[in-house]
Amino acid sequence: MSFLEEFNANLESLPNILARHYAVLRNLDKSLQDIQRQNEQRCEQEIEDIKREIKSGNITPDTSLIRFSDEALDEQKHSIGIADEKVMLAVRAYDLVDTHIQQLDQYLKTFEEELRERDTVAASALPAPSADTGAKPGRSSEGGRGGRKKTRLATATAATATAAVNPTAMDLDIPVDPNEPTYCLCNQVSYGEMVACENPNCKVEWFHFGCVGLKDKPKGKWYCPDCAALKNRRKGR
Repeated sequence: MSFLEEFNANLESLPNILARHYAVLRNLDKSLQDIQRQNEQRCEQEIEDIKREIKSGNITPDTSLIRFSDEALDEQKHSIGIADEKVMLAVRAYDLVDTHIQQLDQYLKTFEEELRERDTVAASALPAPSADTGAKPGRSSEGGRGGRKKTRLATATAATATAAVNPTAMDLDIPVDPNEPTYCLCNQVSYGEMVACENPNCKVEWFHFGCVGLKDKPKGKWYCPDCAALKNRRKGR
């Protein structure tokens, strides 16, 4: 049984235990009120009796000799015992609740530590950034197009997951090197999959799939919107 399952099992029994404690407390409180009421009446009656005896001269008004009956004193001791028992039950109920709170705090602490460990393991499992991450994907220095790739997969970062949902959104709390070059129509850094324009004179060169409406790698030659329009104008002449 896991800690959480054990905690839930103990928590389910807590309301019934507290209900029993509160029921006993109510009964003790009722008994205490009855005994106190009875003791007050007895003491008032004994005080009146003592006053009459003093007036009649049967006893001397010496306070050191005047005392309540044993019955009245026993009732007072009994009241104190019940009050002590009520306090003990209240403390026990408080300790029960406090124990469950401490167990929950310990579980939350353990759970947070496990989450941190998982994040650390996940972060260490990510591939290291490639050496050419900061370099703009340009054209081959030999003959223009021989070494250029059609697509480029950015290094595994949080931006990759976000780009899959909203490819053009880069206004994230992701640390970006201010010196890293920008590309595409959105003028953002390299992330996700990118495609290169076939025009050797293209000013932008590389584009994010989402920014140019691509979902898959284009087949054959691909031109960016500006270069494609320029090429069509030239054909029309």
